[in-house]
Amino acid sequence: MKKIVILSDTHIPARARHLPKILLNACEEADLIIHAGDWQTLEVFYELSAYAETVGVAGNVDPWEIVDRFGKKKILTVENLRIGIIHGDGLRKTTEQRAMEAFEHDEVDLIIFGHSHTPLKKETGGVTLFNPGSPTDKRMQQQYSFGILEVGEEWTVKHIHFDKEI
Repeated sequence: MKKIVILSDTHIPARARHLPKILLNACEEADLIIHAGDWQTLEVFYELSAYAETVGVAGNVDPWEIVDRFGKKKILTVENLRIGIIHGDGLRKTTEQRAMEAFEHDEVDLIIFGHSHTPLKKETGGVTLFNPGSPTDKRMQQQYSFGILEVGEEWTVKHIHFDKEI
């Protein structure tokens, strides 16, 4: 069973000085870490990479070195699970609709996106949409959040919600 930590919208150092301990504890047990954009600094990548292989995409507030390193869209396969990753920013439509449209011509099982800072898990047309929320900038949400994806013969994805950014 592979354990994958999913996060987005860390916005360091603009929204937080550091990643919260609950997230880093989860990263200690991770086989892979997926970041869906708005890192704001490569230091976040370096910190996460110390725990496990880290992949991701750039978001709308990321500087050119992050865009250049990660790109804006990615598809990866873990076991037999095809995962699409995108930040979800853009014009018109909702973040969710933009994420779905980005992969409408690709065969994916799971689409991971961010941008809205709003945790979401929803199945539509045989594809699971998953927004982990943000572990550092909860905006209008009651709690901070990130996700855990477990992949084996079957796969599950869930949110981890927490109250304090520590």
